[in-house]
Amino acid sequence: MKGVSAIVIAALLGRVVAAPPQPPAKVVEKRAAPTVTLAAGTVVGGSRVATEVFNGIPYALPPTGDRRLRPPVRLNATFGTLDASGIPNACPQFFANTAGNDLLSQVLDTVTNLPFFQNVLKVSEDCLTVNVIRPAGTKAGDKLPVLFWIFGGGFELGWTSMYEGGPLVANAIAMGKPYIFVAVNYRVAGFGFLPGKEVLGDGAANLGLLDQRMGLEWVSDNIAAFGGDPDKVTIWGESAGAISVFNQMALYDGDNTYNGKKLFRGAIMNSGSIVPADPVDCPKGQAIYDNVVRKAGCASASDTLACLRALPYAKFLEAANSVPAILSYNSVALSYLPRPDGHVLTQSPDKLVLQRKYAAVPMIIGDQEDEGTLFSLFQSNITTSAKLKTYLSTIFFHSASTSQVSSLVDVYDDSLLAGSPFRTGIFNEVYPGFKRLAAILGDLVFTLTRRVFLADALTANPNVPSWSYLASYNYGTPILGTFHGSDLLQVFYGILPNYASKSIQSFYANFVYNLDPNDAKGGTNAIGSKVGISWPQWSKNRMLMQFFANNADLLKDDFRGKQYDWIKANVDALHI
Repeated sequence: MKGVSAIVIAALLGRVVAAPPQPPAKVVEKRAAPTVTLAAGTVVGGSRVATEVFNGIPYALPPTGDRRLRPPVRLNATFGTLDASGIPNACPQFFANTAGNDLLSQVLDTVTNLPFFQNVLKVSEDCLTVNVIRPAGTKAGDKLPVLFWIFGGGFELGWTSMYEGGPLVANAIAMGKPYIFVAVNYRVAGFGFLPGKEVLGDGAANLGLLDQRMGLEWVSDNIAAFGGDPDKVTIWGESAGAISVFNQMALYDGDNTYNGKKLFRGAIMNSGSIVPADPVDCPKGQAIYDNVVRKAGCASASDTLACLRALPYAKFLEAANSVPAILSYNSVALSYLPRPDGHVLTQSPDKLVLQRKYAAVPMIIGDQEDEGTLFSLFQSNITTSAKLKTYLSTIFFHSASTSQVSSLVDVYDDSLLAGSPFRTGIFNEVYPGFKRLAAILGDLVFTLTRRVFLADALTANPNVPSWSYLASYNYGTPILGTFHGSDLLQVFYGILPNYASKSIQSFYANFVYNLDPNDAKGGTNAIGSKVGISWPQWSKNRMLMQFFANNADLLKDDFRGKQYDWIKANVDALHI
């Protein structure tokens, strides 16, 4: 187990904290620095071989001082001339429980405090910015479509410069489908998603979602100056970013307008959709808030929220990070996540779908085949069905009855042949019960919840098209299989330039242009966007595109039918 733990920790650290692959460092000689003039000032970016980049453009005032733990305030002042060629600040991060004693927490805490890491990652509360990457030579009036990226990280970590969109834009150019890529920084963890009745009463809930929305509004106001078309915006996210994409569809009961125009017209969700959640002031949310207040030394204050706002940055960060983190025993029973507040997110997302209270736009949504393996590595004491039922009851689903949790566990076969990573026989059982837990967590949070969402969305809006997929391109990876986050390496970065990477990027580029992954019209070279297989809408026989490393095929979306039926019938008990 020690060897496995070391490998896993190294893999996790590689995904979470390593610098992303960089685009070619060569700069075209004698090319003047790209410059864009906005109402707020002049933005001077950097030139690359095929693209131009503008990093760290502020869209809101810094959420510092008394603006901490408050909704973002739109930038209404000029900034003169802005050097946008460097690395922008990341918002404060939550890598590990500062009060945790487990090995992973200690390793993550040690690594993220190393001088090298601190020098590479610039962290500040002054972080509400966007990055813009466009094809070289793009100018105002070109009206290129826009792909708006919302990063993932369990609503606890992540930053824009962690996700280098340059290769995506360069590949889109090569396919004849040039677009503009925009990435938004938003507050995470206790800075962006602090729960509790005090937060609810102050109107300070779901700040990270409000940050994302203001970033979209910035695009509406400013992207034309960069050569983009504000009427052709597709929002795209992975993991918590994908969940955020649906939340943006559901904000304000589906009102995605700004100044009379739609902020986006299409959506792509990689590994995430609806997350049934209890309100901001639910017992679990209140316990999180009370713990942070206590760790911050604010418990005796007459106004605990004001006390948190007044704390020195480092002290508030330590207090906010004193609760269970995603890479821990609690796993995806998140401490921080979007919760219904009655205004921004009026109800649990599953309810909003059924009531048609979301912006129903054409969408692509899919999952990795083994979504749950990454989140089932830290529960090695859960070796029996009884222990598994206790774990799910106490950590995850406080509203579920004992019989409901028991029936959930029982509907999942405890055979090694049935668990995740799927289709691997007797192999990859890290500890007794690992594959079963991985199957349950992957289905509950991602794979089968996706199917519930698609079925409900089809009922609510039968004429709005959707496409869905299952990624199996990392089949055979020991322990993890095609694990959660595989698409960051395969699709986003294109580290393996194989069929899967090229075809998915091509489908996405077609969708950005035409709201149909099969439609290769537009751009400058439609031939480059054809991939040799047609992707049917999900509503037509409920078929998925299954992507392998070197080919793709269609798959009926009816696997694990008994488990799906149970989840769909018990959604109300699965709020976290």
